[in-house]
Amino acid sequence: MSSIAWACIVVAGLLEPCWVISMERSERFRRIPWTIATCVLLFLSLFFLSLAMQELGPGTSYAIWTGIGAIGTLIAGIVLFKEPVTWLRILFILMIVVGIVGINLTATGGLLCEF
Repeated sequence: MSSIAWACIVVAGLLEPCWVISMERSERFRRIPWTIATCVLLFLSLFFLSLAMQELGPGTSYAIWTGIGAIGTLIAGIVLFKEPVTWLRILFILMIVVGIVGINLTATGGLLCEF
């Protein structure tokens, strides 16, 4: 599998929290500059996701995209919006990371594929 596909999925995943944050700042799409930013970032995120899907497949791509996006959005919520930081939240974030690593290992023909 090409490193370009993996780079595309990482970029797509990192863009996901960006459009979520801009959507929150748009105040229900009433602030036009933030609404435009949301649309552009969402389009770019989906575009890079579609590029990755061509090689990685929809299941792997979507799972990694949502995982990166969920982690990024949680971290952004903690940093930008002062959402609570608890040990349980950190544990669940780590569980998402473990899931993403597991998906990567199984998608690339790693050891876990033989089960």
